[in-house]
Amino acid sequence: MTNPFRTGDHKIFDHVVEPGDTARFESGIVHPVYSTFALARDAEWSGRLFVLEMKEEDEEGIGTGLDIRHHSPALMGQTVRFTATLAAVERNEVVTDFKAEADGRLIATGRQWQKILKKEKLDRLFASLGANPG
Repeated sequence: MTNPFRTGDHKIFDHVVEPGDTARFESGIVHPVYSTFALARDAEWSGRLFVLEMKEEDEEGIGTGLDIRHHSPALMGQTVRFTATLAAVERNEVVTDFKAEADGRLIATGRQWQKILKKEKLDRLFASLGANPG
């Protein structure tokens, strides 16, 4: 693992809200807006942008935590801009704070954690749980 970043550095990710991003359960669509769980997926990706530049060829990142506060809805077709800010690197754990905004409104804030581990260690872990590695 290498770390070319400093605390406070930013990564930007834009996501256009699509029909697959709505709050949908077995009972159907709850609201035709950007769901909290889709927002969480994209928040994790915004932090992963740091991990992609930090991990070595034989390493991979894995999410270890996510704290999200949904402040306002984003509508279908709106572009949501995620700004991930590097909060800390503690050994092999990368911690980012994020905010998501659309049309000048704050959509969400939170923090996410990812660890960078050797791929072989992850493969062993998954295999011990019954998954096929790779």
